[in-house]
Amino acid sequence: MHDQTIAELSRGLADKAFSCEELTRHYLERIQRLDTAYNSFISVTADAALARARAADAERAAGTAAPLCGIPIAHKDIFCTRGQRTSCGSKMLDNFVPPYNAKVIDNFDNAGCVSLGKTNMDEFAMGSSNENSFYGPVKNPWATDSVPGGSSGGSAACVAARLAPAATATDTGGSIRQPASHCGVTGLKPTYGRVSRWGMIAFASSLDQGGIITRTAEDAALLLAVMAGFDARDSTSVERPVPDYTEHLSDSIEGLKIGVPAEYFGAGLDAGVGAAVEAAIEQYEALGAQIKTISLPHSNLAVPAYYVIAPAECSANLSRFDGVRYGYRCDNPKDLADLYKRSRGEGFGAEVKRRILVGTYALSAGYYDAYYNKAQQVRRLIKQDFVTAFTEVDVVLGPTAPAPAFRFGAKSDDPVAMYLEDIYTTPVNLAGLPGLSLPCGQVAGKPVGLQLIGNYFEEARLLNIAHQFQLATGHHLQAPQGI
Repeated sequence: MHDQTIAELSRGLADKAFSCEELTRHYLERIQRLDTAYNSFISVTADAALARARAADAERAAGTAAPLCGIPIAHKDIFCTRGQRTSCGSKMLDNFVPPYNAKVIDNFDNAGCVSLGKTNMDEFAMGSSNENSFYGPVKNPWATDSVPGGSSGGSAACVAARLAPAATATDTGGSIRQPASHCGVTGLKPTYGRVSRWGMIAFASSLDQGGIITRTAEDAALLLAVMAGFDARDSTSVERPVPDYTEHLSDSIEGLKIGVPAEYFGAGLDAGVGAAVEAAIEQYEALGAQIKTISLPHSNLAVPAYYVIAPAECSANLSRFDGVRYGYRCDNPKDLADLYKRSRGEGFGAEVKRRILVGTYALSAGYYDAYYNKAQQVRRLIKQDFVTAFTEVDVVLGPTAPAPAFRFGAKSDDPVAMYLEDIYTTPVNLAGLPGLSLPCGQVAGKPVGLQLIGNYFEEARLLNIAHQFQLATGHHLQAPQGI
């Protein structure tokens, strides 16, 4: 059963080929048996999952079930879940049990999906390798000596290892697409405001966006229909109808105009990754698409702008974790100042502290205009580059990451080298656009991701373009050895 996609599992449940409980038990058994090698889960909620599966079987028997009723799914441990620990990969929230659900969790619960547990992640979603989790690093199922990417590395790894058919994830600067690339799965970051951020623990509020990691674009279309929608409790949520994302999956892409940024194929791009992307471009030409070289002239400024804006917002958002209201509190503080200092010093990891310090500095008197305000001006230029590009082309195509997954520790002592892992993904978040990564080949046995970037709220088009590529190729069908 674990070799089937969500679309196939849904049909199997409808045809009574297996029950929701049988399907859930199958995945729980795989997690228990295999995840010690990957560390992709922080918490596994077996009892609650089986209870929900039995309820889903009852709904299917009564004929009241929604199409995805009984489908197992994993959730990134950044989404608040009522009555279940939600740690955000941090010691700071190791004992935090929310009294409410995130909107995304409610949406999947209402659709009848079965939650298997919460996936591992970089602490507070800060990282590109999943080496920053309080619960230890996640290992890439394709090469366990290598990182799965971050911050949604647990979600990507568990889908790649067939421990769950899909997992929710979040993307602040590439945290869905980059791990999807490294783990050979499909990752979708929707337009900013398309998915509610209510109950999603904040890192950088103007950049964070919930999304999904699946094996196929078709599955991503099915699940985005569940996730998307307006939420009055989220001031950044966009009040816009949710389309049927599967309606146009089979449409021809004959005549589609694909823009390929010249800036994405220069120094820093691994030769093997470049070759795999070039082969994908040729495949799209064979499918009838028109390829045009375009320019995104400010793309080289995306990483420095991002690593001013994101830490600044992180500094503000994480000020609430002070040892007073909830979360980690140090033992026997001498006074209030000692409580603040030691609770934050002991509760946060090194990367989170680094970003808080950078962000606080950028927002401080005398430096706000020189750094934060200037970064926001650059952000506007990056957005305008995409606006101009979409007057000429329908979609932008390029690599997701500059190289395949790297080995653990290879970039731990060089934060700048680590930050450059996000060189192709951060512009999408700065502009608020939708982006999708799908497998397009391998280099030395490790997956390579192809990134598609669409205009605002054109997720359906991205999914159609990705689906047509997957129908014509078999990269998404590849699985790690032994899976």
